Amino acid sequence: MSQKIEALAARVEQCLQGKVTRVTSSCGELTYVIAPSDWRAVAEQLRDHETLRFEMLIDLCVVDYLHHGHSEWQTEDATRSGFSRGVARDAAAQSHFAAAQGETATPPGQRFGVVCHLLSLEHNVRLRLRAFCADDDRPMIDSLVDVWASANWYEREAFDLFGVLFRGHPDLRRLLTDYGFIGHPFRKDFPLIGEVEVRYDPASGRVIYEPVSIEPRTLVPKVIRDDHRYQPEIHDEASYREAGNRA
Repeated sequence: MSQKIEALAARVEQCLQGKVTRVTSSCGELTYVIAPSDWRAVAEQLRDHETLRFEMLIDLCVVDYLHHGHSEWQTEDATRSGFSRGVARDAAAQSHFAAAQGETATPPGQRFGVVCHLLSLEHNVRLRLRAFCADDDRPMIDSLVDVWASANWYEREAFDLFGVLFRGHPDLRRLLTDYGFIGHPFRKDFPLIGEVEVRYDPASGRVIYEPVSIEPRTLVPKVIRDDHRYQPEIHDEASYREAGNRA
């Protein structure tokens, strides 16, 4: 991290002692995890403290960590389970996955992470916050609409797609899905083919909803590719071209 980021971290941790836990970020952006009970209070302090002044919320989203870090490739070359991801390739993790038959449930209270990205115009710095909803069955966290008005639509989107409830939101209703839609389509356990399908019924003169008739199936196998673009030791154009020539 740069000196500017470290200086920002020092100010944040001095202002919010005991309320934030710094985590590693691969994007060059300062990231903290906080308790859901501190979500709103921390947001207000970040906005109002004279050494921070995060006046703008530029994004708010939700991440579903269901089976995060546990879903693994079935073979070294491909998997029959369809769209997934490769994770934790070290030997210890592999043995853990084998013992758990390739998949383990996420610990309670660690499934739905609410993430917001903040910008300080005064200090020209950015910050990322994340908090996990304590209840996986009915995820809920305080709304930030009264702190940053831009949170309004972001929170409605997160409610629509992930089912996270924002306590105190003035108008929490679906934003993107159709009227009467059942479920939350960005959850990891939501079926890729959906739950229902619609068609126009000429006899009744209206659109009707029916249980989906598509048979669940995997059409595209996942393949591990050794692509030089993702090699961490390549940092400049010359080494990138050299790796490409070797490939």
